[in-house]
Amino acid sequence: MLSATRIHADEATVTVVSDTKDITDWALRYFGGWWNATAVNAPAAPGGSIAEGGALLLADVDSDRLMDTETLVGDYEHDEVDYANARTLVARHEDGVIYAIQPAERLAYHYDPATSRLVIVGAHAEPVAVAASRLARELIRGQLLRAGFHILHASCVARDGRALLTFGPKGAGKTTTALLLAREGYDLLANDRVFIRPEDGGLRILPWPSAAAIGFGLLESTGLYEPLRARVLDGEQMHPTQDQRVTDALHAGSTKPIWNAKGKELKPQFFPDQLSSILGMTLAPQARATALLFPRVETDAEPQLVPAPRALEEEDFFTSKTEDRYPDIFRLAPDKVAPATDLADRLALLPRRALVLTHDSRASAELLAKTAEGLLSE
Repeated sequence: MLSATRIHADEATVTVVSDTKDITDWALRYFGGWWNATAVNAPAAPGGSIAEGGALLLADVDSDRLMDTETLVGDYEHDEVDYANARTLVARHEDGVIYAIQPAERLAYHYDPATSRLVIVGAHAEPVAVAASRLARELIRGQLLRAGFHILHASCVARDGRALLTFGPKGAGKTTTALLLAREGYDLLANDRVFIRPEDGGLRILPWPSAAAIGFGLLESTGLYEPLRARVLDGEQMHPTQDQRVTDALHAGSTKPIWNAKGKELKPQFFPDQLSSILGMTLAPQARATALLFPRVETDAEPQLVPAPRALEEEDFFTSKTEDRYPDIFRLAPDKVAPATDLADRLALLPRRALVLTHDSRASAELLAKTAEGLLSE
């Protein structure tokens, strides 16, 4: 029996349909807290009119169709790219249809731009569910970009519909800022990226739903490590991108940072809904940009405001040139997007603060809360 989850963000719509309910339940869990994801009645056949003018994503476990697409891509001339950290072979047919396979993950894709219909098949349910949610988000992204939204590399919290955007490179403290302010009663809107569009004299922000990576040190200093460990010991399944070494450390009760061969810290990986169920955060579905924060983390300093917050830079905006993890292999995004000049000009008018955070989470949280209150009152 077919099941379906419909996802709405602003006017963008994607419906995920599958004969495996675990796959549509995964999408419902992943998007429900940030985007308007709901279970809907599925049609009697995949060709039914369920998409309501949006995109349709069909995701199933089907080894025979998987092998057929693997053979087809092998027969066609194809490109090799890295997509979602996986080797991906992409073939584009002369009629515009795009086929792709990820051999190691045993996943195959078929996208027809004429019907906005994307098909995913695989050998096992969980990889298909992960891919389906990822591509549902990409289909929403394409629609939102066409509607005039842009994507910022920022975390975001909100209170009473007013948002604080936090900018900085990796390691600057975007996630730390969002987590600490969420612990101070703010709603979490995003931990790494946001959609934003100028409208009605303001700047409207929508979430970019994604798994959240939070280090052991931050979890321990905020008192969240033990609640997380208790849930894991009780059988809680974390996001599948979590490294097994992290899971093993949680079982052992270790908070020592774990590093991979490239020097990247391996962290617990949370589903969006686990930010609420485990960490006690409230998720915000939208807000209006009110102020900007520019943190940096220094271990041997006192939490403090510092002068001269920087202007926004090119790396603060995600574009087809700066996108690293999710290249647009299915050409879901428009060829041209609205210039970001007006957006940048409006962001430049918002009040902003630069500040130093430390590993003293309590002191950093107090500084952030005081700073945020001051900005929202301006």
